[in-house]
Amino acid sequence: MKEVLKVLQDSTIASNTGTDERFRFWRVYKRVAEEHDSKFLEQYTSDMNIVLIFSGLFSAVSTSFIVAMESDFSPDPSDTTNALLKQLMQIRLGNLAEAGSAPVDPASMWSPTASTLWVQTIAYASLSMSLLAAFGAELGMQWLGYYKSKRYGRG
Repeated sequence: MKEVLKVLQDSTIASNTGTDERFRFWRVYKRVAEEHDSKFLEQYTSDMNIVLIFSGLFSAVSTSFIVAMESDFSPDPSDTTNALLKQLMQIRLGNLAEAGSAPVDPASMWSPTASTLWVQTIAYASLSMSLLAAFGAELGMQWLGYYKSKRYGRG
């Protein structure tokens, strides 16, 4: 694009004195377009900064809830202790038949509830969407930086 502008500036088709109507039109057009572009870049840079901040905070809060709910995916250790104590008491009292039939590890029969699975699924989905939003905002910020450097010649 810069090469095309250079060729047009060096051409003799339009005068550089500014008396030509077309020359004035393009000069005004360029000024208005640059104002519009700068407003666009400023607005969307601030919007993407807000998205990055919000998604970062939301991800931190979601992660803390996920960590707090992680214990719902494992059996309660006190249940295992209570079952073993019950078995020991039955052996101590001489009730060997009942002691041998009791399950040694109640954790082997444990499974999370359906509501726990749904809540965890939703929590992980919200964390994933928040990180995806942050990723998209970061890509947008990189695109804006690239656009600024190409448009205005800044690095």
